[in-house]
Amino acid sequence: MTLKASFEKRVFTFKRPGGTSRGVMTQKKAWFISVWDEKNPSNVGIGECSIIEGLSPDYESDAQYESRLDYVIRNINNFLDDSSRLKDEPSILFGLEMARLDFESGGKRLFYDTNFYHGKDTIPINGLIWMGEPSFMAEQIEAKLAQGFSCIKMKIGAIDFEQEIKLLKGIRKDYNKDQITLRVDANGAFTPGDAAQKLKRLAELDIHSIEQPIKPKQWKEMYKLCKANHLPIALDEELIGVNEREDKIDLLDSIRPQYIILKPSLMGGFHGTAEWIRLAEERHIPWWITSALESNIGLDAIAQFTSQYQVTLPQGLGTGSLYTNNIESTLAIEKGRIYHKR
Repeated sequence: MTLKASFEKRVFTFKRPGGTSRGVMTQKKAWFISVWDEKNPSNVGIGECSIIEGLSPDYESDAQYESRLDYVIRNINNFLDDSSRLKDEPSILFGLEMARLDFESGGKRLFYDTNFYHGKDTIPINGLIWMGEPSFMAEQIEAKLAQGFSCIKMKIGAIDFEQEIKLLKGIRKDYNKDQITLRVDANGAFTPGDAAQKLKRLAELDIHSIEQPIKPKQWKEMYKLCKANHLPIALDEELIGVNEREDKIDLLDSIRPQYIILKPSLMGGFHGTAEWIRLAEERHIPWWITSALESNIGLDAIAQFTSQYQVTLPQGLGTGSLYTNNIESTLAIEKGRIYHKR
């Protein structure tokens, strides 16, 4: 079978600006790959190539990215036969894997045939709190609690640390750790010099874990923080760009984190993510999977992939309502769990 392919760019607009320690986002770019058989053009597989500027290792500019996509689609059969050629281009690999799986299912957006896809199972997720003015963050926290979330993830590191501590204290005043699990994500905002003290302050508030307290590629400093275990550490950005099996083993054995967090569009697509999971489980390192601002199509594929596993920890799959112009979806969230409306 000889397949054809094309791609199309879309820009999604945030309902409200999304703040992180890397800056504030108002729009999000994505490119969608379509794959079809000339003999049956009605069966089209769709895949999302989702990038985050400044974070995706295979994105430098729109022109560079579209040039690479153009080469991939003109040689689509070669890349489908050997997708490992894209292991260092995770967002394109992610889109190609999606498109192939969707095409094989007859264009039904069936990426993984699980009970979740058929609306018979749900996945626990955390509620995400974006950075911003204290009043805006407090408003988000109240909304997530009212929606029934039992696990909240708050991005920290962009506003005054004492203000963030105050917000977290406000939650703990009304909800203990058995009622609400609190995670924080620093996106590398701390320095090796101040990280330990800040982790100790956060630990006083019964925080579950912190994502990426210091910037990546500081393995010795990160190992010391993980070993001290003032607060359990989850590696996130640290995993980006680490695509060879032996390098993954080296990272896990050198840093020995308490958790790892996996984003398929940034970490080698589904194949690379599955390898991270195998290696982590061999070392008894718990993990969870997180979307990376994909549209509802990409989020659905990630949720279906996740549903293959026996997950107990809340996953980071709740970003489907971010955009004013998102793609229609059957995904829904209720009481902190994501599911398909069927």
